[in-house]
Amino acid sequence: MLLLQLKTLVRQLLLPPSGPLLLAFAGLLLLRWRARLARALLALGLVSLWLLATPLIAEALTQLAEHYPSLDLDRLNGAQAIVILGGGGERPWAPEYGAAAADPRLLEKLAYGAYLARRTGLPILITGYRVEASAMRATLRRNFDLEPRWVDDQAYDTFENARNAASLLEHDGIHSVILLTRATHMLRSVHEFTAAGIDVTAAPVDLYAPRDLGVLEYLPSADALNRSYEASYELIGEPVRRLLAAAHLRYH
Repeated sequence: MLLLQLKTLVRQLLLPPSGPLLLAFAGLLLLRWRARLARALLALGLVSLWLLATPLIAEALTQLAEHYPSLDLDRLNGAQAIVILGGGGERPWAPEYGAAAADPRLLEKLAYGAYLARRTGLPILITGYRVEASAMRATLRRNFDLEPRWVDDQAYDTFENARNAASLLEHDGIHSVILLTRATHMLRSVHEFTAAGIDVTAAPVDLYAPRDLGVLEYLPSADALNRSYEASYELIGEPVRRLLAAAHLRYH
């Protein structure tokens, strides 16, 4: 667990907004002793933060990170279950419900999973970490009147999502699933589930759709910064996954 928490800490420090802000802060610290280097770091940090917070850059990074089109319901490839990955956030206590609830980004996955379950009649497996999994289950029950057949609440990351889901499904002889996660996260998820011995049909949500924002394309926004963060994480995460797998450094 310490290794997983360290990985999360490093990710938060390197990716936007922390990464660019740390560069700018380093520039301020060095300003008295290494003025030229300090100004370069300060400019790099602030300019990169501005760019990553613009829809223009965020959308470009998002397109680079997406690899799968929307699901074709006529081509389910013999899928036997729907797997919904956690990630995106949960609310341990939602006063309006008087219980745990999924936040909007996680709710989007659950809503699409519920839609697919209604259309296909397939059972649902949810996989997340502790309160997250509880919030997912509660939201499916309360908002969509659906009960997941399998619940994994011990998956801290995508590797554990795949490993734990494969173990649960194997008991029921299920080896082919519709995998539901965010479009930018799908490539890494498919590779992890395939490596765990599961045949996958991708069902991405939040796919990139072109928008004409005019001059707003160049102005920073919180949503664009969040999209840059997610896309950057996946663009870095997939090569790291391949490196760890090749070096046999995955944890057990």
